[in-house]
Amino acid sequence: MSHEPRPRTVVSCTLLVSALVAGAIACDSDGNPLASRPYDATDRISFDGPRGEGRKVSPDKPLQITAEESGDRITDVTAVDASGRYVAGQLAADGSRWHNTEPLAADAHYTVRVSTEDEDGAPGRRVLTFDTGKPTTKKRLTVTFGPKAGTYGVGQPVTAELSQPVKDPAQRAVVERALKVDSRPSVEGAWHWVDEKKLHYRPKDFWPAHATVRVHSNLDGIRVGERLWGGRTEDLSLTIGDRVIAVTDASSHSLTLFKNGEEIKRIPVTTGKPGFETRNGVKVVLGKEYFVRMRGTSIGIAEGSAESYDLPVYYATRVTWSGEYVHAAPWSVGSQGYANVSHGCTGMSTANAAWFFENVREGDVVQVVNSYGHMMETFGNGFGDWNIDWAKWRTGSALTSGVQKPEQDPSRLRPTAL
Repeated sequence: MSHEPRPRTVVSCTLLVSALVAGAIACDSDGNPLASRPYDATDRISFDGPRGEGRKVSPDKPLQITAEESGDRITDVTAVDASGRYVAGQLAADGSRWHNTEPLAADAHYTVRVSTEDEDGAPGRRVLTFDTGKPTTKKRLTVTFGPKAGTYGVGQPVTAELSQPVKDPAQRAVVERALKVDSRPSVEGAWHWVDEKKLHYRPKDFWPAHATVRVHSNLDGIRVGERLWGGRTEDLSLTIGDRVIAVTDASSHSLTLFKNGEEIKRIPVTTGKPGFETRNGVKVVLGKEYFVRMRGTSIGIAEGSAESYDLPVYYATRVTWSGEYVHAAPWSVGSQGYANVSHGCTGMSTANAAWFFENVREGDVVQVVNSYGHMMETFGNGFGDWNIDWAKWRTGSALTSGVQKPEQDPSRLRPTAL
């Protein structure tokens, strides 16, 4: 049985091409085909992509692959660099062409594998390699992830601090695509741009208890904008602890702590009195301080006035940067469980404050309900991220419907309150 070669179109290839995978049809002793192996699609597809001097090519140019032969279609394309980083792309519905949808990295070695199919359904394949050149600018965009490695509560957001401001929506999309958050078990989550240099990442709901979270950046060598390229960033690994949620009800003057869905302890408390009402909403534990000196002058109370105070405070669990704590308040034990008499903090007995201090960690959730106070600030005064519903949170992603301005009123940030 003879096989006439199919006429093939000569191709114009603007990429450096390496050795190609060739194929043939194996036959038995009577000349009958045994199995169909991929044919060599070298001259049936064209590559229109990066160009450069010598062996190095420019990563700024798009990579496009086109089926040249009538009746042929591209079925799959993978482009991956030497570190295993894949380049996302889009294949036309009719299989006529493929192009990359995210930029190539600079100073990288790429291998591109293309699978095709002819009008009879026979598979074809082509493989090429090329190297991209180094960026011509020394300006690099690096990322610092937070918090530091460790174990945190289910409410802990991931933060990304950029070394350079990024304003352009298209450039923000490049950055955001390169910032990866992987969790086990897997959860739905999204980045939200807080400002031009900072992003927060949170799941749709709280992290699952005992999850592992790994954060990394694929920005290294990626062109973000004119004269701005991504640089190297250290990965981050976090562990999530038990699901600990404390609910403070300002109307019933109680704090109830739940651990993994079970009520563990109910504590009588006092919250902010009229004029100093405690913020409503979900807050996240920012840290724990055994001793804090609190002064009324820090929140604008005149020294010597009826509201003035200057007291040592113990077992202080911080929930806002401006100074809202859950802490020991032995001077108000008679009001705890009955009335709100503080200047904005949640006060309890020393024994109860010590217990709370020992049983919560950074990232645990403290939610205040039924207070006459303002809602917790979303950004800038701690982590109020959970006070935005999921649909609105996603509008702060450059990959969805637009970037939302932070819901923050700096005039509402109050310093240490007792």
